[in-house]
Amino acid sequence: MSSAHTPDSPSTQTAAQTASHPLDLAQRISALSESATIAMANRSRELQAQGKDIINLSLGEPDFGTPDHIGAAAKRAIDQGWTHYTPVPGYADVREAIARKFQRENGLPYEAGDIVLSTGAKQSIANAIACLVNPGDEVILPAPFWVSYEAMVQLAGGVPVIIPTGIEHGYKITPEQLQAALTPRSRVLLFSSPCNPSGSVYTEAELEGLAAVVRTHPSLFCISDEIYERINFSGAHASLATLEGMFERTATVNGLSKGYAMTGWRLGYLAGPPALVKACTKYQGQFTSGTCSIAQKAVIAALEGDQGPTESMKAAFLRRRDAVGKGLGTVRGWKTNIPQGAFYHFPDVSAWFGRRAGERVLQNADDVAMYLLEEAGVALVSGTAFGSPNCIRLSYAASDADLEKAVERIRRAGENLDWPAA
Repeated sequence: MSSAHTPDSPSTQTAAQTASHPLDLAQRISALSESATIAMANRSRELQAQGKDIINLSLGEPDFGTPDHIGAAAKRAIDQGWTHYTPVPGYADVREAIARKFQRENGLPYEAGDIVLSTGAKQSIANAIACLVNPGDEVILPAPFWVSYEAMVQLAGGVPVIIPTGIEHGYKITPEQLQAALTPRSRVLLFSSPCNPSGSVYTEAELEGLAAVVRTHPSLFCISDEIYERINFSGAHASLATLEGMFERTATVNGLSKGYAMTGWRLGYLAGPPALVKACTKYQGQFTSGTCSIAQKAVIAALEGDQGPTESMKAAFLRRRDAVGKGLGTVRGWKTNIPQGAFYHFPDVSAWFGRRAGERVLQNADDVAMYLLEEAGVALVSGTAFGSPNCIRLSYAASDADLEKAVERIRRAGENLDWPAA
């Protein structure tokens, strides 16, 4: 009897035959949107590979290198053999350093046992959402919000409840708006300050106004995303968990990516009530376990070492903010404000909607982003992905020369639209 495979044996199927039987993916992933920031970055790279001159201002990544003393700490960790699995919540000495940072800089009495290290602040937030939100629970998202918030809520079976804001109010919600959005099913309030994408920063008084509303809803928990804490131009950073009654019902999320130019190191952390920290540790233990041992050992050097490079980066971002803001003020029809943190401008571009550029009609912010990419060679991200469909996000984490060229290209692209005669 021959041992040869029959023609329809699985091992002899061609790729074309296999493609005729599409994989039945889970509904949760089929319904999941691709990250808009990553999608635009990928599209800009494709155009660059075709030889087109593209200035990419779509990704939220510092253009600086990681400070040398942090890299040196990581190299020492390798030489000392810190290359094995780590405890799921992180090394004890690293969590102790983070606790000292919270106590020293934020006035928050977290201890090492209150902290979980993760593979970026993104995972910290995803862990918290997964551990807090049941199907049908509502999660309050002040818009604009970071692109992944809504997807995280949807993956957990939650219901995103979006509170819109506008440039005229600095892209910040009021206590009255928060109160009006709450229902018996409200479970989590999730926001960032400084904010990605708007650069808005909530003052302590503004946070207290929101906290006063939160305190009247016993089942509402807060996730405060503070990843841009060190890029704050408004003065002292305010943490929600410092306010009366909020320490026990707030998860404070932070990390190293933005303030220390450590995006590729993938190191974030969450601090919060013991029950949530225990739950996040349990959840993470089934997905990724502990984050990178070498990156962890660099945390102490970052938080307790020389802060000069971080301050220099902040000063550069402030200079760029002002230069780009001045330039955007010359773009016909755009409304701009002065962001108080992070490294983004988030202008209202709705005056361009309905305008023509040749045969192209700009119906919305998605069209504006694609027009600027394909016709002006500038990659930005539509505000639709951030819950603010009248806006567009521009990252000024780029060289001064590229920013100057990008703003001029945007200005010229605006002048090429079919504005009515004066």
